[in-house]
Amino acid sequence: MAQIDNATSQIDETDRALVALLSANARMPVSDLARRLGLARTTVQARIDRLVMRGAIAGFTLRRGPALKEAIRATVLVCIEPRAQADVLARLKQMPAVETVHTTSGRVDLMVIVCAGSTEELDATLDRIAEARGVKSSESLIHLTTKLDRRG
Repeated sequence: MAQIDNATSQIDETDRALVALLSANARMPVSDLARRLGLARTTVQARIDRLVMRGAIAGFTLRRGPALKEAIRATVLVCIEPRAQADVLARLKQMPAVETVHTTSGRVDLMVIVCAGSTEELDATLDRIAEARGVKSSESLIHLTTKLDRRG
């Protein structure tokens, strides 16, 4: 933990601005980043390399645009039987519509994000989650409109 704390404590405002620019467009050329930050291109490249080395930047990826995003998303709140987490997770990993699974604190054990291309696919996935061995109960929250998305 000390290593992570040390890495994050050495991130300054320029690094934060650099990460914000890369979050908006990870393919932005280093020369454009440098121009926007008012720094030399070599300085910006060195900062990127340092942020990657320290784990502040875990990787570079793409964000799906509207043409590639699944039509319907839902959050599924799942309560599981004691000691059933490994089995339930194994089942969830086999479902292509399951995008992410988070453990939670509070009244539910897992928060599952599902992305489906149709209401039929979503319905079938929700049924498969509810029927999985070790699942006591589930509650589905269908995503209607995204009002804010800062995931980058």
